[in-house]
Amino acid sequence: CLSVCFYVCLSFPICLPAGVLFDVDGVLVRGGSLIPAARRAFRKLLDSNNNFLFPVVFVTNAGSCQRHQKADQLSRLLDVQVVLSYSPLRMLRSFHEKCVLVSGQGPVTDIANSLGFQKVVTIEQLRQHHPLLDMVDHNRRPSLSPVRWETNLQLLVDVLLTNGSPGSAYQPQPSVQLPVLACNMDLMWMAEAPSPRFGHGMFLLCLESIYRKLMGRDLQYQGLLGKPGLLTYQYAEQLLRKQNNNHKLKTIYAVGDNLMTDIYGANLYNRYLAQQHVTMVTSSQVIAQGSGTEAAVAVPEEELACVAAECHSILVGGVKSSASICLLICVLISYSTCPQVCTGVYNPHASLPSNESSSITETVFHGHRDLVLDPDLVEPTHVVEDVEAAVDLMLQKEVADL
Repeated sequence: CLSVCFYVCLSFPICLPAGVLFDVDGVLVRGGSLIPAARRAFRKLLDSNNNFLFPVVFVTNAGSCQRHQKADQLSRLLDVQVVLSYSPLRMLRSFHEKCVLVSGQGPVTDIANSLGFQKVVTIEQLRQHHPLLDMVDHNRRPSLSPVRWETNLQLLVDVLLTNGSPGSAYQPQPSVQLPVLACNMDLMWMAEAPSPRFGHGMFLLCLESIYRKLMGRDLQYQGLLGKPGLLTYQYAEQLLRKQNNNHKLKTIYAVGDNLMTDIYGANLYNRYLAQQHVTMVTSSQVIAQGSGTEAAVAVPEEELACVAAECHSILVGGVKSSASICLLICVLISYSTCPQVCTGVYNPHASLPSNESSSITETVFHGHRDLVLDPDLVEPTHVVEDVEAAVDLMLQKEVADL
C-alpha cells in the first residue's frame, strides 16, 4: 500500500504564512461519502475568487488505487479541482533502478512505475514464475478457504530468506537482509463500518511476526513511509511551499483523526523542525527522537530543505477536557467510534481501563513497532469536533494577520 500525497492547484493573490495538511478518511470522507462538515469547511477556506486562503495538501495513507482516482474523488465531493503530485517514494532515487518486489492492492505496477521504479516484479508475477511456492492459495488447489494476505506473506518471506532467490532453499542465517521499504503504518482505519478496519500496519505486524519466528531476529526496514513518517511530512511541506511561490511558511496545520499517525506524525515533524532550526542541518540522516529506527535513505539535501517554524497538530474527534485524559485515551484504549461527534478513528468518550498503572503495554499501543511511545508526540496541539471546527480555528489564528 502506497502513501498518497496530492495538492490543490490554485493561484494565490499573496504569499501566506501558513499551510494546511488534511487527512482524508475519517476527516473529509468516510468510505465513499462526504462528511457533512467537510463541505462547510471548504467553503470557508475559499475566497471570493474561489481560491484557497491557504496552500492545501491532502495527505492520506490510502494506496490501493492510483493517485488520480483519490484526487477525482475529492474533486467530485468537494467541488474543487485537485491536481496530482508525486508520492514521497519518488524521492528515493537510489532504489529506482533496482529490481523491486511490490506487494499491495490495486494497479501496483502502474503505481510503482509512476513513482520512478523501472524494474518492477509483482507478487502475481513471482507466483507464476515459481508456482510451487504458492501453496497457501487454496483457490489454486482442490479446497475452499478464504484467501487474503497468505500468498503475499509467503512469497515475501521466501524472497527475504533466500536473499532474492525464491527458487532456492532458505538460508539459515543470511548475512545481509534485503532492503524493505514499507508504506502505510496504519494499524486500523475508518470506513463505513461502525468500528475501525484492519489497515496495512496489520499486514506489517504479520510479516514481522513470521520473520521473527523463523529467523529469531527482527525484520529491519530500510524506510518507513506514509504517516507518521518524517519523509512524508518533508515532501508535503515542499508541495505547500510550491503553492506559496516558494516563500517561507511560518506555520503548518496538520488535521487528522488518528493519534498514532496524524498527531504523532505532525508532532514528530514539529520536533524535527525545531531541531533543524537549531542545527541548520538538512539531511534525511537527522531523525527526530521518537521516530524509531533510522532509515539510511539517500535523499538529496535540496529536496529536504524545510523552513517552516512549527507544525501544529489538530485532532478531529471531540472536546479536549484535559491533557492527562487525552494522553490516557490515546495510549490506553482500543480505538472505537462515536457516531454523535466522531468522524474518524479517535473517540474521546471511550472508557479508560481500570488499571492505569499498567497503561503502556504492547496490547494497547497501536503504533508501529519501530515508533517510540513518547507522551509528547501523541498529545495534539488542539482537539476539535470536526473539520469545520478545525478550519474555524485556523482562520481565527491566521486570517486576522493577513
